[in-house]
Amino acid sequence: MMQVTETLNSGLKREIKVTVPAGDMEAKLVERLSEAKNKVRINGFRPGKVPLQHLRKVYGKSFMAEVVNEILSNSTRTIIAERGEKAAMQPEVTMTEDEKEAEKILAGGADFEFQLAYEVIPPIEIQDFSKISVTRPVVDVSETEIDEQVNRIAESSRSYEPKKGKAEEGDRVTIDYVGKIGGEAFAGGSGTDQPLVLGSKEFIPGFEEQLIGAKAGDEKLVTVTFPENYNAANLAGKEATFDVTVKEVSKPGKLEVTDETAKNLGLESLERLREIVRGQIESQYGSMTRQKVKRQLLDQLDASYSFEAPSKLVEAEFTNIWNQVNRDLEAAGRTFADEETTEEEARAEYQRLAERRVRLGLLLAEIGEKAGVQVSDEELQRALFEFVRRYPADQQQEVFDFYRNNQNALTTLRAPLFEEKVVDHLMTQISVTDKKVSKEELMAEDEEPEGAAKPAKAAKKATKKADETSAEEPKKKAAPKKKAAAKDADVE
Repeated sequence: MMQVTETLNSGLKREIKVTVPAGDMEAKLVERLSEAKNKVRINGFRPGKVPLQHLRKVYGKSFMAEVVNEILSNSTRTIIAERGEKAAMQPEVTMTEDEKEAEKILAGGADFEFQLAYEVIPPIEIQDFSKISVTRPVVDVSETEIDEQVNRIAESSRSYEPKKGKAEEGDRVTIDYVGKIGGEAFAGGSGTDQPLVLGSKEFIPGFEEQLIGAKAGDEKLVTVTFPENYNAANLAGKEATFDVTVKEVSKPGKLEVTDETAKNLGLESLERLREIVRGQIESQYGSMTRQKVKRQLLDQLDASYSFEAPSKLVEAEFTNIWNQVNRDLEAAGRTFADEETTEEEARAEYQRLAERRVRLGLLLAEIGEKAGVQVSDEELQRALFEFVRRYPADQQQEVFDFYRNNQNALTTLRAPLFEEKVVDHLMTQISVTDKKVSKEELMAEDEEPEGAAKPAKAAKKATKKADETSAEEPKKKAAPKKKAAAKDADVE
């Protein structure tokens, strides 16, 4: 009879000593040997006539090792379940490291003892959600905004005709350029036959203005200063020169937005194009609205529940965050000092973030379980397809196969789906007030609550929501584009 003794019960930590008497081990071994008697083939013996003692001599140790593994596998779950506990992570199992002792156990001459060490998920008493109140910022999509977006789409198909004379704002120039800092060319700072519409603000500030008045064949020296917040840290805030050769100047044709414009895009009419544009803008605003509402919801949940988070889960979450922070800083060529903090301060900030994530994750899991929230196989399959589509076409099958054949990987896709469904459930339980806001108000970053961790700018990606899973975007050329190569992620 298996003996189970609790040896530690402190906070969330538990240690259990388990003893399986040698007699029980022997009985399990004999049972396996008996089952194998009619299956094994040993020279010199007829099938089914191999003496158990001979079988034991040949297979005893390997069969007893199987018995040990079976006990470890089955009893761990059973013991914790019978105690009415939920382990935060897979329990750590320890057993004797003494070879002689191990030999005695495998020979059936000693009790099998092992220890389980684990942390439990604390009991969470779900509170009344009706006390939670959030404001849902809503933006009305104006006809003017739709017009502007449709015009931008049409702009991409605008025709240009070569012209003689000086380039004006709105003209397109075709250029070769080589960027230099301190007289030395830098990586990603060169281009050939690059089309650039003057006034488009596609390149860094000050670049396009210096080409106004240029003619085909001109060679220009353009001097600019990279923005302080430029995505490539080795260029941020630095003055650079660009040797520019103007190869062609073209004037724009008339911008016409008609049914023909829509048909050139594969749509049946301009009305249909406007419908699609409206839907895209509404979807974008809807995502921002949900993000802000979810942030308010999570902040209030975080403030309402202060239970202890299992240290191993927090440690694992912190490690994930910290590794990402350091990868991002390294990629940006920056240090903690550059971010006006120290490693010690940053560790404390991300430790708090890890604890918040773990607590909210456990809380949402408990709420979802009690509400019967489930993610269907169909929903998971759809999420997998959407995820795979973010990869280059030649990698999609490999990524798809990896996730289909890896349950742990699939869990990383199931978790955010589950969380969003729990949020959907909570939205029906809490008080929601709509508020009309401008586009600028919706897009503005939320202020951090007093005392909240303020992640380093170059490491914001590490504070991305734990439930998000996204393929990395392809790296863009370093210069002289204005827009940063990597988008800052939102912080929960």
